[in-house]
Amino acid sequence: MNAVKKYLGIIWMLLAPAIVVFLLWQAADKITNASESAKSNVTLQWCIILIIFFPICIGLFIFGRYALKGYYDHLPESSEEITDY
Repeated sequence: MNAVKKYLGIIWMLLAPAIVVFLLWQAADKITNASESAKSNVTLQWCIILIIFFPICIGLFIFGRYALKGYYDHLPESSEEITDY
């Protein structure tokens, strides 16, 4: 199971920048193809979409990095195993 977590960590780390590139590509495509009257609305919509999804992609990358490094190899099974440092 730990090997699966590490492989998924690699996938998440590769998926995060791929999503960012795809979103930027789609935003540029939709904004350039919008009519002059709708260009400001389309630009605003894509700015909001990008602002929301960039932190999500950063979190996905960090989550994948932690999975790859093995931070999730042993998860606590009871509250006695949880320690605060």
